Amino acid sequence: MRLTLMMGAAWVALLPAAAQAQEVPKKVYQLHQRLLTLDSHLDTPASLDLPGWSIEEEHGVHTDYTQVDLPRMKKGGLDGGFFAIYTPQGPLTEEGFRKSRDFALLRGVSIREMVAADPANFTLALEAKDAAPIAASGKRVVYMSIENAYPLGEDVSLLKTFYDMGVRVSGFAHFAHNQFADSSTDPSKKPRYGGLSPLGKELLKEMNRLGIVPDASHSSDQVLDDLLALSTSPVLLTHSGCKAVYDHPRNIDDDHLKALAAKGGVIQINAFGAYLRASKPNPQRQQALQALFGQLREDAKLSPEKRAELLAKRQEIDRLYPETDRATFDDFMAHMLHALKVVGPDHVGIGADWDGGGGVVGLEDVLDLPKITAALLKAGYSEADVQKIWSGNVLRILAAAEAAKGK
Repeated sequence: MRLTLMMGAAWVALLPAAAQAQEVPKKVYQLHQRLLTLDSHLDTPASLDLPGWSIEEEHGVHTDYTQVDLPRMKKGGLDGGFFAIYTPQGPLTEEGFRKSRDFALLRGVSIREMVAADPANFTLALEAKDAAPIAASGKRVVYMSIENAYPLGEDVSLLKTFYDMGVRVSGFAHFAHNQFADSSTDPSKKPRYGGLSPLGKELLKEMNRLGIVPDASHSSDQVLDDLLALSTSPVLLTHSGCKAVYDHPRNIDDDHLKALAAKGGVIQINAFGAYLRASKPNPQRQQALQALFGQLREDAKLSPEKRAELLAKRQEIDRLYPETDRATFDDFMAHMLHALKVVGPDHVGIGADWDGGGGVVGLEDVLDLPKITAALLKAGYSEADVQKIWSGNVLRILAAAEAAKGK
């Protein structure tokens, strides 16, 4: 989830300051640093285009509200992940398609420029086998993905352009229905197609032909059904949760979890608080934030001075109307452990939605990632299991898409 803000990727701007993460035992931290760790949904590319912001410098989740940068990735033991080209849903018109296409292409260029600007620390990954040697060399692994296929317009062949740019995972819809698929959270609360549209089925065929992993996060349960029935390679949920823990449209039920696993698929658990549990309404805070977002939308091209002004206003909102009922690390782990109980460690991973709204009390940014490893070990999962959860499963899905190319 996001709404691109001056401070990161937007909805992360809803997160107030919280206590620093508790330290994990030294042995666990050392183990975590040895693991190959990938997050399947990083909205950090939105930060790349912020005025005055650099991924090379360490920032603070409690100061500028961002959650991922190179120094924090190193300290928190995040080897890399899938850097998302996210585009907000707009009108299904030629003009809407054109604007979103251009926006998405430029966001993809920003990711490639990040890699090109610092080859000592970042490397573009194109195949599943690329990740391990990149991480072993001490560099960050940069895969690319698409969140919301809306920018493709009605021309599925445009996906090849993004593939050539580096994209290896793509979703279909986001907060609202689009030309390809029904969304799980469309404001109408009614299906438009009852799953994939005819154009969406063509898009899936193109993904399978190219070797792009289909991502069902944000799409409806009926879309997931269609993907499981039609895709020639396993389906990934890059950042989702479990309905059995919290009944939210963005989460999937146990029957769908089992169906996903039966076809070799994987659910990557997110840390977006509103999808983890219900929270008490905070109308004054919401009203103040909405007013702030309105100012932001009116000022799409931010100067460093304007961004600083908006950050100050955001911090004042946190002071006046603190969010006192946030989801916690335990809520995140409840979804993780439930999915593991239902489908096992071969079908669960991590896609926290950093810089796009993810982050809970006790899991505020990527500095806190060793806590996940510690909690999984405490729950009785082996080092081999934890390695699958941290990267093995998502890489298996990517390898399967590569192997099924064109079939």
